[in-house]
Amino acid sequence: MDEGADNGFNHSQTKMSMTTKTPLSDIAKAFEELSGFLGSQTKDQKLRLDNFCEACSLVSVLFSCLGLAFKFAEMEYVAKVHDLVEASKTYTTLENVLDRDVANDTVKKPGSHSRNLRRVRQGLDLIRALFEEFMSTDDYYLKDAASTAYSQVCAPYHTWAVRTAVSAGMYTLPTREELLQKLNETDHTAEKKMRRYIEASRPVIAYIDKLYSSRKIALDW
Repeated sequence: MDEGADNGFNHSQTKMSMTTKTPLSDIAKAFEELSGFLGSQTKDQKLRLDNFCEACSLVSVLFSCLGLAFKFAEMEYVAKVHDLVEASKTYTTLENVLDRDVANDTVKKPGSHSRNLRRVRQGLDLIRALFEEFMSTDDYYLKDAASTAYSQVCAPYHTWAVRTAVSAGMYTLPTREELLQKLNETDHTAEKKMRRYIEASRPVIAYIDKLYSSRKIALDW
């Protein structure tokens, strides 16, 4: 195939990835809707738990694409999101969940909805950090990018045993090309959608942090 034909193929592939519905496009759109709501909300409007869970559920596929290195994160994240989905049948907003646990003094109790919300927030932040590292380098292997993201977001709260297991698992990560193939993206289309998620997830993460800090609950756990 000559260079012109090859360039034409790459252009078509990029165009298709930009217009085709992919996991990344779904995730970016969902969090843009959440951040858009937070940016326009009035004092009486609160973020609905079911809408939050719907967006968070879409992120699960990203953990599964990363293989064994992030299996711990996938299992924990999926379980915590499922718990919040069940909670959304009883509680309307994120604030309702936190207020109930504050009243019962169960915010940090293992299995509580507030503790699980905290862990889901951590998962969203881990993906944000991973995307930032992914875009900061053209490395064929993802080990350094994933290790840096994990060290920033999760490592401070994990035991030595978990940190050791994660470190060993980093060698099983897919390559950059393999990850893009799993997500049905090219470098160009993935970067655009990753940037959208990064920008949209920040106010959502900040909103969750404020729910805790406004109730005088420390964030270092």
